[in-house]
Amino acid sequence: MASDSIYGELISTVIIIATVFLFHFLVTRYIRKKVRSNELRRKWLVQSRNAFILLLLLGLVFIWGSEIRTLALSMVALAVALVVATKELILCVSGSILKTISGSFDLGDRIQIKDFRGDVIDQNLLATTILEVGPGKITHHRTGRLSVIPNSLFVSEPVINESYTSDYILHVFTVPFKREDDWQTAQKMFLEAAIKYCEPYLDDVRNHMNQLSKTKGLDVPTVDPRVTIQVPSPGEVLLIIRMPAKSKQQGYVEQAILSEVLTEHDFSSTKNEK
Repeated sequence: MASDSIYGELISTVIIIATVFLFHFLVTRYIRKKVRSNELRRKWLVQSRNAFILLLLLGLVFIWGSEIRTLALSMVALAVALVVATKELILCVSGSILKTISGSFDLGDRIQIKDFRGDVIDQNLLATTILEVGPGKITHHRTGRLSVIPNSLFVSEPVINESYTSDYILHVFTVPFKREDDWQTAQKMFLEAAIKYCEPYLDDVRNHMNQLSKTKGLDVPTVDPRVTIQVPSPGEVLLIIRMPAKSKQQGYVEQAILSEVLTEHDFSSTKNEK
């Protein structure tokens, strides 16, 4: 039955094509003989040709309408299946375009996205490769592991760029104390140590941050080292040390300050009782 239907449609197609061409031939011949003006004759010839082409297309659509609808539905189904099958690839490409347009990070930057944190060493259309830094989110040692992150994550997850300020960064770390410990003296010691370690490049940091403020329109905070206090619970005091550091050297400076202050001073409550 299907072959009979197609056979009938082919015959109808041949008939309508032949009919349209015959009428077009007769009308063109009539125009060439009866119309004397060259401009008017050219105009009627063009209009008649376009009219017969449109008539032919309408006839073909009328004849092959059901097959065209079937083909269109098949193409839509194929397109949907293709999108479903390549969803992750499409998201990866979209994520690559998004991070490129937004300029969220470059090669060499230290980034964090979800549980992944490290230095970017490679990026392409589908994935970004980092050298893992950790363990955790507050340490700065390379673990020796390499992570390949699909770019689809950049579509749905926020990215933290720890190297946004380029050459210098403002590094923050926390030291906990008990309420009865001598945290007041510790606050002074940590501030002195922070000033000591960043003093050689403190002026360079100020110039760098001022330039960054002008070029990117950022409201850059003061870069002078400071130690602030938080009391998360009645029996605990946190000393929050914030200081400028050279990019990728914040872990070294943090360890140097902690080692120096905690080795040379004892802030425990047992010492005070003695």
